[in-house]
Amino acid sequence: MFQQELIGRVREVCEADRELDAALMYGSFAAGEADEHSDIEFWLFFTEARLAEVDPHGWCSRIAPLSYGLLNEFGSYVAFFPGLVRGEFHFATVEGIAEVAKWPARGAEVERMVLVDRRGALRPVLAGLPLRYVPPVEQPRIIAEYCDPFANWLVLAFHLTARGEELRAWDALGHAQRHLLWMARLAEGAVEHWLTPSRGAERELSAGTVAGLRAATSAASAPGLLGALRGALELGRRLWPVIAARHGRSAPTALFDELDAALRLREQGREQR
Repeated sequence: MFQQELIGRVREVCEADRELDAALMYGSFAAGEADEHSDIEFWLFFTEARLAEVDPHGWCSRIAPLSYGLLNEFGSYVAFFPGLVRGEFHFATVEGIAEVAKWPARGAEVERMVLVDRRGALRPVLAGLPLRYVPPVEQPRIIAEYCDPFANWLVLAFHLTARGEELRAWDALGHAQRHLLWMARLAEGAVEHWLTPSRGAERELSAGTVAGLRAATSAASAPGLLGALRGALELGRRLWPVIAARHGRSAPTALFDELDAALRLREQGREQR
């Protein structure tokens, strides 16, 4: 894959930049899960003086020609290489190596991640992280953190649809769908890709659950949104009790019943038009 060539070039550029203290690769290629559509992703740790003079566009252009580059909402530089390959580069100082210790997990073997480690400061920090993040599935707070927001966003999406704010309802439904993905992973014990719950969902979740998740998506139109709300409600009704029962809790059936009734009124109203 062309990405492998780019990764080789990143390594060469890192090794040539003597004031680059350390560099690591993360993401799909580090984890050995990449395909031809995968990004290449890196953290680069420079001396403070060197970072002050680094131009991200110019630095990334040493790897391969860029069609465009931008600073994303997380502060990392995104470079677009030939073939629409995305490269994500976090430009940081050496002090940032200590921040890596706060990551929830590293996601790959240490030696697959490290590109440069001139002082030997990066490897022990990475080695101290767990390979995979394991969500606190045995703790009751998992319901408050992942199930409760689903209910919140779903009811909001219903009201926005009823008001006619279809684009805003579509946005709220997107939040509900993400929490529904987490609920699906909790119910089925498929927590490997927890931090990005949609990743590999088609392979890791049951066919019935995947069908339910698809039914919870829609276009930003009243009929589509009502259908997606119905789909999300039905899947949430199925998943929540499975999760809650493990902690001696119950699902919010009264809320679900009330939302069901309200949806039926909206659905009947559309049928009569």
